[in-house]
Amino acid sequence: MTHTQPHIAVIGAGMGGLASAIRLAAAGARITLIEAAPGPGGKMRTVPSAAGPVDAGPTVLTMRGHFDDLFAMADEHLDDHVTLHAEPVLARHWGPDGTMLDLFADREASVAAIADFAGRREAEAFQRFAHDAKRLFTAFDQPMMRAPVPKLASQAAAVLKDPGLVPAMAPLSTLAGKLARTFRDPRLRQLFGRYATYVGGHPGLSPAVLQLIWHAEASGVWRVEGGMHRLAEALADLAERLGVAFLYGTAVERLEIQQSRVSAVCAKGGQRIAVDGAVFNGDPRALRTGLLGPATSAAVTKSAVSPRSLSARVWSFAAEAQGPELIHHNVFFGHDPEREFGPITKGEAPEDPTLYICAEDRGHDATTPALERFEIIENAAPDDTEHEKERDICRTRVFDRLADFGLTFTPRPLPEAVTIPADFDRMFPASLGSLYGRSPHGMMASFQRPTARTTTPGLYLAGGGAHPGAGIAMAALSGLHAAGAIAEDLALSSRSRPMAMPGGISTASPMMAVKPSRSSPS
Repeated sequence: MTHTQPHIAVIGAGMGGLASAIRLAAAGARITLIEAAPGPGGKMRTVPSAAGPVDAGPTVLTMRGHFDDLFAMADEHLDDHVTLHAEPVLARHWGPDGTMLDLFADREASVAAIADFAGRREAEAFQRFAHDAKRLFTAFDQPMMRAPVPKLASQAAAVLKDPGLVPAMAPLSTLAGKLARTFRDPRLRQLFGRYATYVGGHPGLSPAVLQLIWHAEASGVWRVEGGMHRLAEALADLAERLGVAFLYGTAVERLEIQQSRVSAVCAKGGQRIAVDGAVFNGDPRALRTGLLGPATSAAVTKSAVSPRSLSARVWSFAAEAQGPELIHHNVFFGHDPEREFGPITKGEAPEDPTLYICAEDRGHDATTPALERFEIIENAAPDDTEHEKERDICRTRVFDRLADFGLTFTPRPLPEAVTIPADFDRMFPASLGSLYGRSPHGMMASFQRPTARTTTPGLYLAGGGAHPGAGIAMAALSGLHAAGAIAEDLALSSRSRPMAMPGGISTASPMMAVKPSRSSPS
């Protein structure tokens, strides 16, 4: 290539792709972002409804400091482009026994609520749990999540600095096992066990260290006014202002390899784009299965993409709701987690699932319209096969189950309002409908995810299927890791203006001018 600026193709306009494009464009690279869908967001998508676009993916923003930093790279502020509302109530939890528990951004308010709900002993257990979660998050944030390549030695070093981390980690235990030793009340075990599902895991198979996810949420939950897709749109607008060229409605067919490195991206219809490198913001399994050509099938190992994480059945619709008083973030629990996860582990749909409901138009001080937008998420096994009558069966199971809680919707959504695992597989090729990439099960799972650099020179990974994992904040961080690897490999510091790296991440490149986050979680 003879361009003064290196030309990088970013494949996929999800969070990882947008973050890598912004960081590289801010560094002076020429970026073409190619997306098969008609707009940005990836899994942060919407579907139409009678009340307007309704979210059909992530529902709230956590760890907002990562997104403050993305805007800071262009000397702009997140709050100037989206309206965020910090939610004082993190979530409202409904039990099949008729009980209800709110958890709060204010820890002491949560302690008091748990004491009223389950007694003083359980409130004290929660304080220990929250302390351990914060301790683990703080210890592993820099050496694990923010590190471009997680290393066992770095984790060991963190533990040596604070030997008290070992009992908090419970390295030989699952999350469910740790919670069973922490709480006597099975309702609290079930509640905090659900955090494993945030990264596509079964609480009885996921490592106990995943309790740190609680701290990420407890550090702040923000509602994006107008829906989560507003954040994706704001990031895409920021990228455009930095000079990123977007090609929407363009599906990539294959990657061209010359002299053992990526040289071009070939789209369906015959379009060929010569590049110096490419960021793939799709499921890494697509590379492994040869979906982008046989030349990249060895770019990631089999162990980096399997076993697969959970999928979901997602309802997105508008209706009038009658029954329990919902807030933005609600969970309706099944009777027994084993009756949910046991069937899922076997690839079956549970009869008694836990159901998450986002009442998109509700929140602190929000005015609730008569016709509201809702998103309901039910955990499911990954599956690329659309089974006959699956949507009808799901409709009956989900809405009859909610009716048991006294919650009804008028009109009841039609079967076409649900997205099933097979739909996700079509939208995100080769994923098998798995929404979180590789399974988080096992103590070493964090080290088995693929990192930004693949074995194919010039090909990099971003997105929830790459390190550091699932969730919009982690996906964005993966994009920054990919951009950092490209910056180092192509020596962008020699031809670009300085670029910020959030949270103090360091690389070997002298290009980094670190700016502190405006609102990182404590």
